[in-house]
Amino acid sequence: MSRNIKVGITHGDINGVGYEIIVKALADEKIPELFTPVVFASRNIFEKARKEYGAELPPVEYIKNLSQVRDGRINVLDLRLGDLSLEPGRPTKESGEAAVAALEAAVEAVRTGDIDLIVTAPISKEAVQSEKFHFPGHTEYLESKCVVDQEKGDEKEDLSEAAPKARMILFDDFMKVALVTTHLPLSGIADAITTEKVLDTILGLDRDLRSDFGCDRPKIAVLSLNPHCGDNGLLGNEEQERIIPAIEEAEARGVLAFGPFPADGFFATHAYRNFDGVVAMYHDQGLAPFKALAGERGVNFTAGLPFIRTSPDHGTAYDIAWKGEADPTSMREAIYKGIDILRCRERYRRASANPLRKARMERGGQDKTIDLTKETL
Repeated sequence: MSRNIKVGITHGDINGVGYEIIVKALADEKIPELFTPVVFASRNIFEKARKEYGAELPPVEYIKNLSQVRDGRINVLDLRLGDLSLEPGRPTKESGEAAVAALEAAVEAVRTGDIDLIVTAPISKEAVQSEKFHFPGHTEYLESKCVVDQEKGDEKEDLSEAAPKARMILFDDFMKVALVTTHLPLSGIADAITTEKVLDTILGLDRDLRSDFGCDRPKIAVLSLNPHCGDNGLLGNEEQERIIPAIEEAEARGVLAFGPFPADGFFATHAYRNFDGVVAMYHDQGLAPFKALAGERGVNFTAGLPFIRTSPDHGTAYDIAWKGEADPTSMREAIYKGIDILRCRERYRRASANPLRKARMERGGQDKTIDLTKETL
């Protein structure tokens, strides 16, 4: 990609740390040389954050529509949300509606090609709930948008043969963790773990590692659900009845899947460094150790969609909102890692587009172009 990549950034919950980490992450004069930021935000609140946290910001351009985006600037698309009332440290109906407005605008922009990827600041799952938005988080919402658009037969969104299936992957430079289940109460996890879901996650992570992270032959570790892998049924049968069959089926399809491994020992001994990816059965099983090990460099990636979406691996941090204490490292990593994934995906698409489609061979002293899909050598 020789052109400047346009990175869409949503402001998240206005009462959280979103504006602070966005402004701090962009406070580098080299930013416009690396990519073109397009921030979906309130002009008034961005200006407030700019004055408080953005002393070293590159030039800022406030725009009314995406046709006005300029390279060499931080472009702030004013969402025209009116006079928003800041109430730092607490979710409100107003902050939820503002978060959804930014997300919807960014999704439409990436669908139409006005931006190349989306980086989302944290939202409050409580504040965004309404008749219009009834999803547990970004992951489920983004998947629903792609599925609905595909069902409508929208050619712009018809970018894959199968209906998109979003996968939550948390990653840093050393570890990539995918989840079989995401935002579920603990009481419902065991019933939600099925052989089909575990297999889908393994196969999906294998594809993601190849297309988005450049792994030719990914090695995937699969965690158990129960302590000590169920102790041969003493602590549960999910391993024998659901997880192991999924691993065996993945292996039969040529995927390098291993396990199941007890989660405590797997992370404690740093065994994850021997694998390209890890499949965890539920949210906290994978993300609690990941966040403890990755620290501020963790990134949340929504894989399996026709576009790239990343975010910091932390929440709204209401306890330090608008106090100048927020660390922008995870937001900065989300931006740069999102660009890396975009480039990697483009390379993968080029490399895998009709490989060996044509070859030139000499026959009878003359060059002949043959189609390898039609002739056998």
